[in-house]
Amino acid sequence: MANDKWTSESILSQNGKVIIITGATSGLGKEATKVLAEKNATVIMAVRNIEKAKTVVNEIKSKYSKAQIEIRQLDLMNIESVKSFSKGILTDFKRLDILMNNAGVMMCPYSKTNDGFEIQMGVNHLGHFALTGLLMPLLKATKDSRIVATSSIAHKQGNIDFTDLNWETRKYKTTAAYGDSKLANLYFAYALQDKFKDDADAPKITIAHPGWTKTELDRHSGLAAFIGNIVAQTVQMGTLPSLRAATDETAMSGDYFGPKGMMEMRGYPVKVKSNEMSHKKENARKLWAMSEELTGIKY
Repeated sequence: MANDKWTSESILSQNGKVIIITGATSGLGKEATKVLAEKNATVIMAVRNIEKAKTVVNEIKSKYSKAQIEIRQLDLMNIESVKSFSKGILTDFKRLDILMNNAGVMMCPYSKTNDGFEIQMGVNHLGHFALTGLLMPLLKATKDSRIVATSSIAHKQGNIDFTDLNWETRKYKTTAAYGDSKLANLYFAYALQDKFKDDADAPKITIAHPGWTKTELDRHSGLAAFIGNIVAQTVQMGTLPSLRAATDETAMSGDYFGPKGMMEMRGYPVKVKSNEMSHKKENARKLWAMSEELTGIKY
């Protein structure tokens, strides 16, 4: 990991690869779609808003006409939608090289998903948990495949209450719920790495966080949006950790990438460390069991 100024120029050709990116219509997902399409991958945009996705595709193709991009409907707030999306992918594709679990919601008002999950845990963790499990046969059938989980420096504020995952008995604190969901992303990635450590066919699992990047995610927090205008880095820079996690051939399973600069808020992507809490295996096992039970998806 000596390369401390890793950029999208560092990405080798992705020709022949099939890559799914969730939440691909804006922010990090949109930028990753653009970069990987320009590297000649076949990119599947897994999105809620088809019309918005068509606009993104037209924008990319206006600059790179050879881009191979497909749009598929996916609503991570609805496990039935996750099942339908996954069934379509398993039917239509013979390989899946990279699954970028990028979509997320952040610090929004309290609400629940179609399945009754608190929205941030539901979308950021449980929806992706189900998606990854359902797509696992295709990932395992593809040589050198990879899963990228997206966490955040906010995971350091996470402290999951396993007795009240959906915030039904506590006063809702949206910032705390977001931190919990981002800690859940790390528990999931580390548990998956542990689960597959002796499986030669298993995909590599890497993790990334974008530091403080100016995206639409901060629209629910006036303070975050205001500070973000001053300190946040561009989407192009903020997407680099995810792109490195997805494509760096020297990356190992369990590697976590984030910006190099002060407090990991800005800068070029390097290997970083998540906090001590994220490595508590008992918590990861507990969340895994709850996730299987809540989603009905067993690995």
